[in-house]
Amino acid sequence: MQPNPRRFLAVGAALAAVAATSPGTGPGPYAPPQARPPLSPRTLDARYAAVRGDIQRAYDIARAVGDGARTEALRAFLAPGRRFLAFDARGRGRAVEVVGDLAQAERIAVVVPGADGRLTNFDDPKWAGGGARAVHRQARQVAPGVRLAVVAWLGYASPSTASAAVLTPGRAADGARELRRFVAGLHAVNGRARVALLCHSYGSVVCVQAARAVRAEDIALYGSPGVTASSVTDMHTGARVWAGRADGDWTRYVPKLRVAGLGFGPDPVSPSFGALRFAAGAGAHSEYLRPGSVSLRNLTFIALGRISEVTHA
Repeated sequence: MQPNPRRFLAVGAALAAVAATSPGTGPGPYAPPQARPPLSPRTLDARYAAVRGDIQRAYDIARAVGDGARTEALRAFLAPGRRFLAFDARGRGRAVEVVGDLAQAERIAVVVPGADGRLTNFDDPKWAGGGARAVHRQARQVAPGVRLAVVAWLGYASPSTASAAVLTPGRAADGARELRRFVAGLHAVNGRARVALLCHSYGSVVCVQAARAVRAEDIALYGSPGVTASSVTDMHTGARVWAGRADGDWTRYVPKLRVAGLGFGPDPVSPSFGALRFAAGAGAHSEYLRPGSVSLRNLTFIALGRISEVTHA
């Protein structure tokens, strides 16, 4: 491929201009997202196009500065047919991808990932993008007649497991505000669709904090380190609340306490919490959406609203 002189001039200008313009997102050469249309049925295609432009610009910068991991990840994001509602290359990055037809969906599932989410692992089967595609494929196998759209929502600053932030609900509070706004946008695009939140690990903390103000039919919490509500009643939600933990998940050993600002609180799989328990199999913490797993099957049935087919723990 021959380099585009105009594009590389634009990249050079961006590198010079944006290094210090991204407070709170860490150092780096990547620019903030450009203005994009709000979510609505009429602006959906324009929104996809605007976000694709942001991804293209970030890809050009990644190539220019020799950021190999970002280059590979963003090249994949730019593959034909992929559609993103949001993207921010600063820091560890944020991305929100739609798998399926959002405007025509009968049901929408939002995959909310936990710690260590970033652009360079987004497509991994263990993370948001790969997991969303696994749910969509499973749904097409078990319910080919149901129009399901699945959203991979890395829409918050996912904490690193090597940082103190992963031990407190601070990032979750920020994520909950973003998730509430995002789900309201989904309803603006498609007010008929029923929404399910599939919330993994630290993402379960995000979803519980968002639950009071999110219009969802189902909320599934899995691989949770504990949450900041004392019970389903304390979540103040009209959604069905589900909880599951695989036998091989290390979070079973995390103390479900909050002491001196550290930790989260109760275990959503405990009987006293009051959630519906779904069978999650024997896998590891990162394997809930692994193809062929019991947990993927049950989470897909939750996403589809086929609750009678969910196997209970």
